[in-house]
Amino acid sequence: MTRQLLESTLRVSTPLIFAALGGMFSERAGVINIALEGMMLVGAFGAAVGTLTTHSPWLGSAWGIGAGILLAAVYGICVIRLRANQIVAGTAINMLALGLTPFLCKIKYDVTGQTPAIPLDERFQSAPLYLSWVMVVFCWLWLKHTRQGLWLSFAGEHPEALDAAGIRVNRVRWAAVLVSGALAGMGGASLSVYLSSSFARNMTAGRGFMALAALIFGKWKPVPTAIACLLFGFAEAVQMRLQGVVIWGKDPIPVQFIQILPYLVTILVLAGFVGRSRAPKALGTVFRRG
Repeated sequence: MTRQLLESTLRVSTPLIFAALGGMFSERAGVINIALEGMMLVGAFGAAVGTLTTHSPWLGSAWGIGAGILLAAVYGICVIRLRANQIVAGTAINMLALGLTPFLCKIKYDVTGQTPAIPLDERFQSAPLYLSWVMVVFCWLWLKHTRQGLWLSFAGEHPEALDAAGIRVNRVRWAAVLVSGALAGMGGASLSVYLSSSFARNMTAGRGFMALAALIFGKWKPVPTAIACLLFGFAEAVQMRLQGVVIWGKDPIPVQFIQILPYLVTILVLAGFVGRSRAPKALGTVFRRG
């Protein structure tokens, strides 16, 4: 039982880790990214369609990554090029993805609910799980030991100093937002091609916001953020285990109470730790060259 719970925790935390790492790139560069939910959603749709078309989960995931990058580019145009409010623009991107995916599903498959089922031999078995932790280690090493990692941190902490050193701040932010979209798209792909067998309408179900909560809990650092994702994954795994369980009397726990468990944990974590986490100093500010 304990082993099964651990395996379930690792599996369901995989999309969160990808999305949270994506959010880390964007926010450490100074761009708030509440659009992770929308990027995950289009990534899940793109990966499902790509896998059904190419019969390869790797190529399908590449479609999902591409869809995430495309939506991230739209977001980048709004907040970097046009200097729109990042919270409002991110909310609009999420709403766009929520409406666009069933519309495209209707055009492609003549249904709005979900895509056709992906055969078992065309889905991932465990690769995204291992890849997510490889990405955690890679991001930690990249941020700590590379010049580009230093640029990313300065873009969110001291953009004026980075500009004075001759590095284009908005170029760094553009790269960070696009990488954020790619990783969020992979997170969505792991939902539809790894944890599930198809794309379903609004299948992210708030995971993009959970990834943001994990990012805050982890203080915008790769390893603590991944551990926070495990905490949320554990809550979701427990929630799945508790469905149908009878604790008192003859009736099982109402499923509605069980389903709120991951979101309740998210709220409690944010309430307890958000005040203790220091965000990058220039997070959410528009950079204008003097």
